[in-house]
Amino acid sequence: MGKATLLSLSSVSKTFENGTKALAGLNLDVADGEFLSLVGPSGCGKSTALRLIAGLIAPDSGKVAFASGKPETAFVFQEPTLMPWANAHTNARLALDLEGVARGEADARADEALSRVGLKGFEAAYPRELSGGMKMRVSVARAIAAKPKLLLMDEPFAALDEPARQSLNDDLLTLWREDGMTIVFVTHSVYESAYLSSRVAVMGARPGRVTREISLTPPAKRDEAYRLTPEFSEAARKISAALKEMVS
Repeated sequence: MGKATLLSLSSVSKTFENGTKALAGLNLDVADGEFLSLVGPSGCGKSTALRLIAGLIAPDSGKVAFASGKPETAFVFQEPTLMPWANAHTNARLALDLEGVARGEADARADEALSRVGLKGFEAAYPRELSGGMKMRVSVARAIAAKPKLLLMDEPFAALDEPARQSLNDDLLTLWREDGMTIVFVTHSVYESAYLSSRVAVMGARPGRVTREISLTPPAKRDEAYRLTPEFSEAARKISAALKEMVS
C-alpha cells in the first residue's frame, strides 16, 4: 500500500512580472515521508515549484493543496544565508527565536541540531570561520531545529566539493530516516538524485511541467559502497535517459 499524499500541485502555472513563464500545467503529488527529487534543465521551474509549495509565492492558476493543512515547513536555499554577525548557535536558533520558542528550549534544540549535523564544538564559531560545507551544515541545522514535517531544499550542496557533498548527502539521509520528514529536493545532479531519492520527478524545459516520474527502491541505509552497485548505476541510467528524452 502506498503512502498517503501530503500535498498536491494541480494544473499549476506561474508567470513572473518580467514575462517569464516558469510553469504551465504542473501536476505533482508528494507522498508523506518520501524523498522526492526534482531534476531538469536550468530555468525549468524547479525552484519556482519549491517556492509555491513553501507559500513564498502564489500560482497564477491551479492549486497547491495540503491533505491535512500545511505542515511545519523549513526551507534550505542554495546559499547558506547565515547572519555574518552571529555565531553558529545563534544562526541555528533563528527560526525558533522568530517562532517565540522559550530561550532555554531554543538553545537546547539549536545545540542538538548542530550536533546532529556534525558541528558539536563549533557552536561559538562565526560564518567567516567556517568552510562552505560547514556553513551549509549550519543552514541545515537551522532547518531541522524547527522540527519540520516538510523540508524543502533548493540545490543546497551544488557549490560544494564532491567529498563535502557526499558527506552531507549521507547526513541528510540519516536525518530523513530518523525524523520521518518529507523532503522535496532540487538538484541538477543525476547521481545525487539517484543516491538520495525514493522518487525522481523529471521536469521539462520552460514552461516547466513534470514529464516523467521514476520510482526508486534504494536500501534504507546507503553508503559509499552503494554508489558502486549495479542498482545505483541503473537508477542513474534511468534518470539520465529521462533527461535526454526530454531535451531530444
